[in-house]
Amino acid sequence: MNFTAERELLVEHGRKMVERGLTRGSGGNLSIFLRDENLMLITPSGGDYHKVTSSDMVLMDLNGNVVSGDRKPSSEYSMHAILYRRRSDINAVVHCHSIYSATLATLGWEIPAAYYLIGVGGGENVRVANYATYGTEELAENALEAMENRLAVLLANHGLLTGARSLASAFDKAEEIELCAEIYYRAKAVGEPKIIETEEVNRMLDRFKSYGQRST
Repeated sequence: MNFTAERELLVEHGRKMVERGLTRGSGGNLSIFLRDENLMLITPSGGDYHKVTSSDMVLMDLNGNVVSGDRKPSSEYSMHAILYRRRSDINAVVHCHSIYSATLATLGWEIPAAYYLIGVGGGENVRVANYATYGTEELAENALEAMENRLAVLLANHGLLTGARSLASAFDKAEEIELCAEIYYRAKAVGEPKIIETEEVNRMLDRFKSYGQRST
């Protein structure tokens, strides 16, 4: 199978990632897990999102081997593969370098429940994964650990990572968590944000299970 539909989704969302301000240049990466085949499609390394085509997407197994494709895969492929190996609830991953998420990650600040949309990340906060060099297995392990029971994580001094059952949902989470990061950062600039209590966050998490039209 050529997985034409999945390839086109990666092209579409790669372009949207730049157009929506979630990354710049060729930064970040996206992937889709083909669970029945135990393979993943991932964006190529260093590709201009407005120039890459569906045929540029790289098909890989979860051990880092290229199954098909002429391009070099994203250097962050291990960070995607580890989530597909260890998380049954994640079939798509978005990694971006959005400004406010990257700023908080550089400060080492998690995103607390200062804004109600924090719930789309799966819990009462978005944690910061310990720093490791990009593209390494250590970074993949750190991201997995900090993302336990969550669908989003900040990568220290780096950016944002989100996962979901579909690429559309993972992309939505990236946008919404970036908004949470921006609101928290701006609120901290002028005062001390009031944090939503855990009981209320749990109530919101229940409501988010039926929020919108897309699979989480």
